[in-house]
Amino acid sequence: MSELAKNVRRYRRAAGLSQEDLAAASDLAARTVQKVEQGGTVRTETLHAIARGLGVPTSQLFVAGSPAPVVEDETTRRSLVPIRMALMPPVGLDGVIADRAPLSDTSVDLRQRILDVHTLYRADQFESVATQLPILLRQTEAAVSAASGKERRRATVTRALALLVSGKYLTQVRQYDLAYQALSEGIRLARDVEDRHTAAVGVVGLGWLLLRQDRFAECYQLAVTTAEAMEPRMADADSARVGLWGELWMRAAASAVRDNRPEDAKQARRMAARAAAGMSREDRHFPSTWGGFGPVKVSIKSIEDVLVKGQSVSDARQVVARSTRGVLEARSMRKLGFPAEGADWHRHRLDLSLAYTVLGSHQDAMDELSGIKVSGAEWIRHQPMARRVMGDILRSRKRTLTRDMRDMAAYLGIVG
Repeated sequence: MSELAKNVRRYRRAAGLSQEDLAAASDLAARTVQKVEQGGTVRTETLHAIARGLGVPTSQLFVAGSPAPVVEDETTRRSLVPIRMALMPPVGLDGVIADRAPLSDTSVDLRQRILDVHTLYRADQFESVATQLPILLRQTEAAVSAASGKERRRATVTRALALLVSGKYLTQVRQYDLAYQALSEGIRLARDVEDRHTAAVGVVGLGWLLLRQDRFAECYQLAVTTAEAMEPRMADADSARVGLWGELWMRAAASAVRDNRPEDAKQARRMAARAAAGMSREDRHFPSTWGGFGPVKVSIKSIEDVLVKGQSVSDARQVVARSTRGVLEARSMRKLGFPAEGADWHRHRLDLSLAYTVLGSHQDAMDELSGIKVSGAEWIRHQPMARRVMGDILRSRKRTLTRDMRDMAAYLGIVG
């Protein structure tokens, strides 16, 4: 029996609940609770529901134990060897053993090239990003070594930005240890030269990584501590400072709702909304913010919370209804703009596709998946939720699958 299964059983018994009682409290089927306690594989959302039923943070259900075997994406892993070499070179008795990159650009030129690569990332041009990042990482490292005085500080910040973009890409493709290496080093460098804003942008990115690893309590503490340190004076702060502050509170909210801490989540969402209220449009600029911030982004992330907390028919209806209300109404969207990064809008559409699947509206779910594929073909291939939604459609659809459904299943690598 796994440690997770043991913990669920232990907390259930301590609360004096039967499996049926816990299932009712968690809004789950009794067989789902049985599956968890027998060590079966379940979704993270199911664990959130069980934690709510038990009245404990989700993180308390996870303890150290023997890890399950990791199924690697061999193609992705091999394509990242150059980035791994740049981030984690071999170290010998005399220091790092690696070829030095030629220093062909100034810090200003390197910064612009980093921003160009970030633009490619936003456009889901992952292959181009993976090709260019190793060169930039080596060249920014060489630039810091060659610089002195004020130029060294500028070169160090540029190096930090290269590391943050690397961490963003690596988190997206689920190479978490490499991502941590890049993000933590980027934060450290920015902090060392007293560029607190760039360091805090990196903290937002690190919070995203911690969320991906189900490290909810750590993410919440990191985000709140940093937000409190970076709180702007709303009367005279520029949009970049306000947007960064709002992003930090969104990280806090996302971690709190996943950790079954509703009051903390409500307070964090309130602070994020306060930040968004002071902005007339979405802030789409990196590196002033990590992934952009504004009223639209706050709204779609609060909708995401609904499906994290529950996936009942009523939850799904609420998600669909809210997707065209308020700032998400077409006229408001034209005025405010879309979120800076396509991934945020793609994720929102994935939430909609999941809601439609819960409602049994398979064609509506497919329309959302197909729309994402048009503008984010590479992005969607890295999304477990997309595979889960497509798998649910395959399992629950009674009629013959359409050609689009068969093609999407094949694209996402789903069989049966």
